[in-house]
Amino acid sequence: MSKPKAGILYNDAKPAAKRSSETLARWFQEQGWEVCVAPNWGGILGYAKPSSPVCLTKVDSLAPAGFDESMKFAVVLGGDGTVLAAARQLAPKGIPLLAVNTGHLGFLTETYLSHLEEAAKAAIAGEYILDRRSMLLVQAYRGHELRWEVLSLNEMVLHREPLTSMCHFEVTIGEHSPLDVAADGIILATPTGSTAYALSAGGPVITPSLPVLQLIPICPHSMASRALVFPDSEEVWISPASPQPLVLVADGNAGCYILPEDQIRVVRAPYWTDLIRLRRPEFFRVMREKLGWGLTYASKPTSVELP
Repeated sequence: MSKPKAGILYNDAKPAAKRSSETLARWFQEQGWEVCVAPNWGGILGYAKPSSPVCLTKVDSLAPAGFDESMKFAVVLGGDGTVLAAARQLAPKGIPLLAVNTGHLGFLTETYLSHLEEAAKAAIAGEYILDRRSMLLVQAYRGHELRWEVLSLNEMVLHREPLTSMCHFEVTIGEHSPLDVAADGIILATPTGSTAYALSAGGPVITPSLPVLQLIPICPHSMASRALVFPDSEEVWISPASPQPLVLVADGNAGCYILPEDQIRVVRAPYWTDLIRLRRPEFFRVMREKLGWGLTYASKPTSVELP
């Protein structure tokens, strides 16, 4: 009978995450589990350059060696960026993620390093709930040729480099008439991404279970151009209507250049990110603890009278 298998993905730029990955790997082995350990850099795709061809990496080919469908779950050691990269790598394999925060905000993470062994014990005992999150499949086409694609848990952003002047975008959502958007850039976000860049750009907070996407212009050049929420069953095509190259960024750590003749296709991905929750998911609690949303008046800082 084969051993149960777990994975560990860690942020190799954080010494604490690397040390914890080594300690946790030994712990899993002591429990009789097979364990695969890898840094998360494989999910950080970097940026294609205008002077070189786009290197197309298929979205289902990013998982590290040994991370396959037989894996019960993977522990992710890092911050939100590490979780985003891990989701890109492991969603096609259907591997749930137990995210352990070694960073700052930790909006997507479930627990902290100080509770690592306790969380690992619950995971191997199956004492958890899966919090399923939708993803985007973002593809860049030149004519009929697929030039680049990426999975995104939070959002994709299309903008000028640098952000110094207005851009025009033609956006087609499903069978609706095309929209002309004049702005510094546009964001297309999932409900998970609604509390990230989209929130800073003025978009609404969307609870993770809603089957929708949102389109947010960045610094729009029209008072009527505001965030738009629509069903995630709609296919979206974006065409740049500006002569200068644009930059497409997914989740802040993968991107490529978009030329005027290119088109971007965005759909809800056929894969999901399953986040392990050690207690019942409570979105408003996370909003309150991480972003200070909905605090009672008594909980807010008191004003100080100036002399």
